[in-house]
Amino acid sequence: MFIDRVKIRVKAGDGGNGVTAFRREKFVPRGGPSGGDGGAGGSVWLEATEGLNTLLHLRYNPEHKAERGRHGEGSNRHGKDGDEAIVQVPVGTQIFDAESGDLLFDFTEAGQRFLAAKGGKGGWGNQHFATPTRRAPKFHYTGRPGDEKELQLELKLIADVGLVGFPNAGKSTLISVISAAKPKIADYPFTTLEPNLGVVDLGDFKTFVVADIPGLIEGASEGAGLGDRFLRHVERTKLMLHLVDVSSISGRDPVEDYEIINRELANYNEDLAERPQIVVATKLDALDEPERLESLRARAKQDGKDFLEISAVTNQGTKELVSAVAKKLAEIKETEMEIDLNQEGDN
Repeated sequence: MFIDRVKIRVKAGDGGNGVTAFRREKFVPRGGPSGGDGGAGGSVWLEATEGLNTLLHLRYNPEHKAERGRHGEGSNRHGKDGDEAIVQVPVGTQIFDAESGDLLFDFTEAGQRFLAAKGGKGGWGNQHFATPTRRAPKFHYTGRPGDEKELQLELKLIADVGLVGFPNAGKSTLISVISAAKPKIADYPFTTLEPNLGVVDLGDFKTFVVADIPGLIEGASEGAGLGDRFLRHVERTKLMLHLVDVSSISGRDPVEDYEIINRELANYNEDLAERPQIVVATKLDALDEPERLESLRARAKQDGKDFLEISAVTNQGTKELVSAVAKKLAEIKETEMEIDLNQEGDN
């Protein structure tokens, strides 16, 4: 089950109390204050890991608490610090303050950590308060409370390529053909109810990750269909494959479908309209009106977008598509490196 939004509560451990105590040893004629400090409370950390790709484990476990610090003891014995709590989340998770909505942290790499709630400091024992004029202080400090917060977690999948298009445009079939992913495939709208990730093997230990993004129809940016629930998963992709059904089975016009999806992407986030995109005509095996294919080709050319045609069912054009995607990703990477070098030079 794919879950990409959860709300959790984190509570750091309270600091242990200091203690008021005095030395009572046989051969120490003048016993002084010997109250130890309380231990610090444990903190709650969020940590990104590649072993997860959903927030499901947090839906059924929304409360996360760290251990409190132990109280100090006599003979200047320091209380034990509380153990910290580590909450693992998938790479791509964003952390928001549940009340203000402010973005607190964005996990983009495995191993990154975020201090979600800081443990309370331990209180001082009475040994800290002894002075030449106050040799027997009879007071101590209590420990500070640990932080307590409510956090909203949202997952944005990190993939190199995002598959977008109307339901039944062939996205799930394509990802099942070019990768080891096994999504549900059927001939009815909204077969895909959750994003699917597939790893495409190019050989020589080179791969790229493809995400099948469901729920895009007219009005998706405003919540129609599955709406903007999944549109955010496109935001991190470097390249989009815009799949358009050119067969007459759908009863829709390919050029109109193409325009609608691009409009929804732009309405959701203007940057998505500028994202590199390859237009892919699908279901060539069911093409019965060649003019539908040619009109889409002409429109893609008019917009300056690369155009390919495939049939995922018969594997026609899929190898060429994978090669074109690999080449485009290499070009994007080279462009990004040049931009980084220029920025470093300016600094």
